This record gives sequence, C-alpha cells and structure tokens, in this order.
Amino acid sequence: MSHSFFAYIARLKHIGRWSLMRCSVPENVAEHSLQTSMIAQALALIGNRYFGGTLNADRIASIALYHDASEVITGDLPTPIKYYNPEIKHSYGEIENIANEKLLSMLPKELQADYRALLFPENDYEKVLVKAADKICAYFKCLEEQKSGNGEFRMAAENTLQQIEQFYYLPEVKFFMENFSEGFKLTLDELK
Repeated sequence: MSHSFFAYIARLKHIGRWSLMRCSVPENVAEHSLQTSMIAQALALIGNRYFGGTLNADRIASIALYHDASEVITGDLPTPIKYYNPEIKHSYGEIENIANEKLLSMLPKELQADYRALLFPENDYEKVLVKAADKICAYFKCLEEQKSGNGEFRMAAENTLQQIEQFYYLPEVKFFMENFSEGFKLTLDELK
C-alpha cells in the first residue's frame, strides 16, 4: 500500500505566503517552516542554556517544521483574515485540525501517533515557543522586504514586532530578539 503523506508535505513549496502583499522576494510555506524550525530550536536552546530550561529543542524544532503542514490542504489564509474576529479564528482552527487529521490518515497506522504528537502538540510551552518563532520569522520577512525597498511591509513589520514583544515574558524570546534580530537589518557586506 502506498502512503501519500510525504508527497503532500513536499507540496508545501507550492503554497505561497503573504498573498495580500506585494513581495519583492516570494516566500513559500516550506521555506517559512524551515526557518521557523531553526528559530524555535534556538529559542529552546537559549531557554535551556541561559534560563535553566529543560526543553527538548529537537522536538520543538520538529513541531515547528510541521506547524503549517495543514496549509498544504487549506492554503495559507492571510493573517488579517484569519484573525479578523474570534469566530473566523475559531472556525479556521477547526479547519486546520480537519486538514491535519487528513494528513495523518495518509500515514501508516504505526506512524500516526508519532506524527500526531507533532501536528497536535499538547505541551503549552512548546506551542507558545513555536508561535513566537513563527512571529519572529514573519518579522524577519518584513525586514527583508523593507531592505529591498518595499514599503508595503512597513506597517506589517511594526505590527509584527508588537506581537513579538507580547512574548517577552519568555526570556528566551527577548534574548533572541536582543541578540540576533539586528543582523536581519544588515546587508550581506555588513554581516560579520
């Protein structure tokens, strides 16, 4: 029997992000998921090394890698629509859950529990770190667009930074932003 989970997941590279914005550099969900995974892992490692955490950074990286997997079925709903009101947000969450269940059904039964733990993480701290990493990556995309001269992302950058600052109760998020975000404002020649 053939299973199509990974063939579906591989199609994340065809799902564009920022569909309501004019982008200088297009971004797809696969690229975003990779960057979110790297940032989420870094947040967990920072929490462990600097703030006495005991998180499994590799597990958090894996959760982040699949955090938008449902979008291979649903597409990427733009943030202004997704969060327009509580009813839409709740309904879209239900749609994401249905899509993730569909993805799980594309795996052999023996693997479904393993991937369920990634698609439906239960640990609230892990979920919050992944959400923070997701917002950080959105902010970095805004900075990239602004560096390209795209003023379309000015307000998005300001709003996203404000959303990230709401995660500053997590010391690892504040540490990451204070120590790593400035590099995303620099050109290649300015990076050291």
